[in-house]
Amino acid sequence: MTEAVVTFRGVTVRMPDGRDAVRDLTLAVRRGETLVLLGRSGSGKTTTLKLINALRYPTAGDVFVEGRATSEWEPYRLRRRIGYVIQETGLFPHFTVAQNVALVPTLERWERGRVGARVSELLAVVGLEAEQFLGRYPHELSGGQRQRVGIARALAADPPLLLMDEPFGALDPLTRAELQREFAGLELRLGKTIVFVTHDVREAVLIATRIALFAAGQVVWSGTPGEFRRADHPEARSFAAVLDA
Repeated sequence: MTEAVVTFRGVTVRMPDGRDAVRDLTLAVRRGETLVLLGRSGSGKTTTLKLINALRYPTAGDVFVEGRATSEWEPYRLRRRIGYVIQETGLFPHFTVAQNVALVPTLERWERGRVGARVSELLAVVGLEAEQFLGRYPHELSGGQRQRVGIARALAADPPLLLMDEPFGALDPLTRAELQREFAGLELRLGKTIVFVTHDVREAVLIATRIALFAAGQVVWSGTPGEFRRADHPEARSFAAVLDA
């Protein structure tokens, strides 16, 4: 069996209002897979993602990253080993593209020439010409270009694990479809373990090697995209019906 990079064991996250955002979750993320957390709004997907990089901690149970509980990691050390891409990219507006992408390698005290080479390499990977974009600021970029820079920044220090929280959700439909297709090809070359949150079933089927379907804070079904299309679970059938609409 493929080694687990992330493991959830009986994890519950209780909110201040007494509601369980995640309830008794047991789940493993296998090395090298793209696990898509699919579900309706409020089903616990993003809370689950934030547990991995210690932006949240469990009320009960444990989350392990590389065999070590998140409560035992220094948060900044854990987060520097994890690339994180969110819907609005989170780029620093007063940093150039080069400075944004170079952030973590700089914090890790990489040699300057190595940092510059890595920034240029990654801009090429995400389809941006370094000479054209290195000196630009986020406000000078389109939404799709900012999202590409966000992906490059997440990959900059070559982290083994990549977390993506609806990264294409704020884009117009054409740009979103373009980036989805590009990412589906890119993930094969990256060789990363990826956890990807979405409520878009078409995106899930395109990107995932495995889908974990969430409802009411729990995983109610998991399997490959092909198995998902044939699943008998009622929530899976509701989502799969969209594919034929």
